[in-house]
Amino acid sequence: MKRILPVLLAAALALPLPALAEKTLHMFITSSESALDPAVASDLGTLSLVENLFDPLLRYDYLARPVKLAPNTAAALPEVSPDGLSYTFRLRPGILFTPDPALGGKARELTAADYVYALKRLYDPALKSPWLFLFDGKLAGDAALKRDFRIDTAIPGLQALDRYTLRIRLAAPDSNFLFYLATPAASAVAREVVEAYPGQVGNHPVGTGPFILGEWKRSSKIELLANPLSRHVFQSTAAPATPEDAALASALAGQRLPRVDRVEVKVAEEFQGRMLGFLGGEYDYLEQVPESMTDMVLADGRLKPELARRGIVLSRFPTLQTYYMWMNMDDPVIGGMDQAHVALRRAIALSYNSVEDIALLKKGLALPAQSPLPPGMLGYDAAYRSPIAYDPALARALLERFGYRRGPDGFRTDPAGRPLTLVMHSEASVVGRLRDEMWRKSLNAVGLRVVFKSDKKGEIIKASRLGKVMMFETNWLADFPDGDNFYQLLYGPNAGRANYARFNQPDYNRLYEQARALQDSPARQQLYQGMNNLIHAYNPWVLLTHPISADLRQPWLKNYKRHPVEFTAWRYLDLDVPARDKAFR
Repeated sequence: MKRILPVLLAAALALPLPALAEKTLHMFITSSESALDPAVASDLGTLSLVENLFDPLLRYDYLARPVKLAPNTAAALPEVSPDGLSYTFRLRPGILFTPDPALGGKARELTAADYVYALKRLYDPALKSPWLFLFDGKLAGDAALKRDFRIDTAIPGLQALDRYTLRIRLAAPDSNFLFYLATPAASAVAREVVEAYPGQVGNHPVGTGPFILGEWKRSSKIELLANPLSRHVFQSTAAPATPEDAALASALAGQRLPRVDRVEVKVAEEFQGRMLGFLGGEYDYLEQVPESMTDMVLADGRLKPELARRGIVLSRFPTLQTYYMWMNMDDPVIGGMDQAHVALRRAIALSYNSVEDIALLKKGLALPAQSPLPPGMLGYDAAYRSPIAYDPALARALLERFGYRRGPDGFRTDPAGRPLTLVMHSEASVVGRLRDEMWRKSLNAVGLRVVFKSDKKGEIIKASRLGKVMMFETNWLADFPDGDNFYQLLYGPNAGRANYARFNQPDYNRLYEQARALQDSPARQQLYQGMNNLIHAYNPWVLLTHPISADLRQPWLKNYKRHPVEFTAWRYLDLDVPARDKAFR
């Protein structure tokens, strides 16, 4: 559908409608977008859009490595009380929500009350926000919001002291709290807009971000237009680490963001379509070359000469990402803490061949996962090694010992002698089918029958949160660069949210709670080791790999530097339009 925002903006500013955009960035997202609402968006594609439409208080410095937080709508980093409980933010005046009928067709200034409203909204039980875990129990007095949710309930943890001053008070110190405030979920939304479109606010995104929504053809094409009201200006306090960083910092210094006029985003669910689209010049960059198509662009680990001659640039990027296969601890077939079910999950873990997976399917672009934490995360222990390695003989012996006998067909029954069938959900894609065959081979080799149910990832995640999925291979990409973001995936109270395995083990919960109260330190790392050992003892997960992303970009793309945490760099990117035009002559 056509959006009316460009017309409203022009009217609000008494300016003529802008000319056809000269700089159009061409991008894709990997799955159909869902509601463009910061409180509920959870898939990577939707989050990529939301972070460009809405504004949290803080963002990451684009150039800083290791990553570092920087002010966004806040005028500076907050004042923090000596006890680590109170954070006082002062907003930059003059930041505007874009015009919308809900705002009387006019722009409206962002205020501290908008952040109070947005953060309270995460507690609304009707939304079932997947991001509530970041704040639940951490804001002082937030139990009142959970007992009987009312958006106007005042809590000491969220206070707008005046138009531009926000005070957030915690129930206990949390060294990661500022990271939470840099997530898209913590972005400001206008109460008038939410109330004007009950249950449909995700179809009417009105934010203060660098882009506004243009044309929107659902599950097909999304157009973002440069927000003419944007107050975003590039700033970085990072010392350039490389000549490339220095050139990038010089090119962006003091520049108004975004640098392009428009971003045209297509939905490209199939890996082949993404790859062929990039090679045909349809997309300006491609992050994470699909593992099944590495041979199309790489030879002996290098970019193929014919692509290098076109000026295409290859870079390798260690992502803050972990692939794992989780198992539902509440499922009657595979769940439970008794010895027999633990042995079944252990045998499944022992059947996984990481060397073969990385060599054949990942094309060498991955590291074996020893723990949930990828390299580069705060809390990562490079010396830790998983006690579970590929050992199908041990897997078979375990299954025999705990009563999983082979039947006449060669497949095992459960300890009661009943037929045993594992059901693994998988994504309906080429890579999904390749992963299915890997798991079929591994599990069949130890006598376990498995069937696969293919669906879109978004649908699988919905069913997973309801506990209706037995097994699923997925991945987690860091929301913030601290180990807590990964270990919370197995914390018992997060079952039904990020804890898809529904793991709820008292010792793990206790260690997690102790670790959460500590900053990165040897003491916390020791707690993490204890949590790793419990994961390997009970096997709610099979830890798979940490990918090394092979990224490609076109020669006409400027200012590109991949960030470890943020989803996109769209606001910073620029284009050499004559160079792109020349490439297609």
